[in-house]
Order: sequence, then structure tokens, then C-alpha cells
Amino acid sequence: MQIQIGNEIVELKPPEKLGKVLLSAIVGILLITAIFSSFYTVEQEEAGVVTRFGKHIETVDPGLHFKIPWGIDSVEKVPVQRQLKQEFGFGTPGNTNPYQYSYDPRSQDAEKAMVTGDLNAALVEWVIQYRISEPEKYLFDVRNADDTLRDASESVMREVVGDRTVDEVITVGRQEIENECTEKLKALVTLYELGITIDQTQLKDVNPPQPVQASFNEVNQAQQEKERAINIANGEYNKEVPKARGEAERKITEAEGYATQRINEAEGDATRFTALYTEYKKAPEVTRRRIYLESMEKVMPKLGKKVILDEEANNVLPFLPIGPSAAPIK
Repeated sequence: MQIQIGNEIVELKPPEKLGKVLLSAIVGILLITAIFSSFYTVEQEEAGVVTRFGKHIETVDPGLHFKIPWGIDSVEKVPVQRQLKQEFGFGTPGNTNPYQYSYDPRSQDAEKAMVTGDLNAALVEWVIQYRISEPEKYLFDVRNADDTLRDASESVMREVVGDRTVDEVITVGRQEIENECTEKLKALVTLYELGITIDQTQLKDVNPPQPVQASFNEVNQAQQEKERAINIANGEYNKEVPKARGEAERKITEAEGYATQRINEAEGDATRFTALYTEYKKAPEVTRRRIYLESMEKVMPKLGKKVILDEEANNVLPFLPIGPSAAPIK
């Protein structure tokens, strides 16, 4: 059967042939769709959560996998090996996690505005780092695990900051706040069964409100100068005191050594005198002459040049040396 449309003649196929062509086209489309939708790839840092008509059936490891096509099986890829983070009170552009920070500046201002335990205001910015450890719980046990984690983290931070003074929050208590927030957030994540593991909580910028920030910075600078002066004084103390102690110990040791030496010498002299006195009592004349000779033996070498004369000599010729190297006779 042919019909003319304008200048062209179109041949109409019988209904039976048209139905076969349509059926073949539909089957071909279904086969192509099945081929391209039956295989999927899970990347190295991901885990694939497979659902069938919305019910979880398995979680697969990285690699190439097969699933039932035409929407019967669905795969949700979860980055279980990647460390994720959420930022509060500020935001880092270029992130891949849509829940990393609040995109509304007013929400960021509200997140970091807190009241401390002594009823002062502080602006606290912080970051939490976490991993998805149980993808099934992460996807199915909570409606939105990332939003729940943000709410839990803000609640914990406000609780911890509210238990401390503004000085502790801004200066000396930062490490304690980070540790306590991490522990409490881990407990909440376990209680809510989010399927998430908390790695770290880190405080970024902690400042007083803008109207009093200049005054607070001056106080903080004075506190730092005080600490620096104390550290310098402690350093001098630690340098001088041990030196003085060592000098004192050295002098004490020298004095003790000198005292021991003098005692030993006195004891030796006393012993020698006692022995000499004992010998003197036995033979006084011999001992006296011996003492005289020993004394002269010690004294004579110290007199220099000597002239020895007989006491009975009467004619002594005076001698006057003329040469330049001659020394006077004593």
C-alpha cells in the first residue's frame, strides 16, 4: 500500500510487519541497556552497597562487579578509605564533601558564637576529621548521617566550652577541649549508630568577640610577656644554682681534704716526736748530736757559698775578687 505525501510516495507496511519491527527495536534497546547497566566499578577507596528494590543485600569490595539491570539492583558507592572532615564557623572552598561546611555565612557566624562557663562570649572555630567505617549503618540506620554528625559535634563543643572559663578556652585549655570533645563525640556516634569513626577534633581560631578583641589581645600579649620573663628567670636560676652548688661542693671537698691532710700530718708529727723522745730517753747525748747533725744537713744546703775556718786560725788573708763574674765570699 502506497500513499503520496507532496511529491514523495510513502509505502505503508502492514500492521504485522510494523509490530515486529517495534518489538525488535524494544528488545534491542533492552539488551543494550542491560549490557551497559549490568556492570559497575567500585574504586579503590570505596565500598559498594548493593540494594535490590531498596533492600540491602550485600556490600562489595573495590573492583568490577555485576548487578541485575533495569533498576532492580542499585549501587551506592561510599568512600570508606577516605578521611573526611567537617568545618564549623568557617569554610574552605573547593571541597568535594557537600557536608564539609555551612555555605550560609550567617550559619557560620551562629556556629562559632558560644558562651563560656564564666558567662563570657567566645568565637570558636573547629574541625572534626572522620571516616565512614560501616557503610550499611551510614546509609540506612540514620536519615542523614552527615547532618546528624554536624549537629552532634556542635552540641558537644558547646557543652565542653560551657564548662570552662574564657581564658581556658582561648589560651591554656585548648588541648583538653580537643581531647574531651573527641571522646564525647565518639560516644554519641556509637550511640546513634552512624557507622562513622571519629579520628580527631581540632580547634582552629578561638577569639573573643570583635568589640573586645583588641583589649583581649593586649591582655594576652602581657600574659605571654609574663610567661617569657618567668621562663628566662627559670633558665637563669637553673644555670646559676647548679653552678653555685657545684662550687660549694668543690670548696667543701677541698676543705675536707685539707683538714684530713693536716690531721694526718699532725698525727705523723706526734708519732715521730714520741718515737724520738723515746730514743732520747734511752741515749740523750747520742740523740742530741744526731738531731743537730740532721738539722745542719737540712740547713747547710740553703746557705749558698760557704767558707769554713778553723776557730784557732789567727792569720786570715782578706780576698777581694776583681773579675766581673766573681761573687763575694760569705
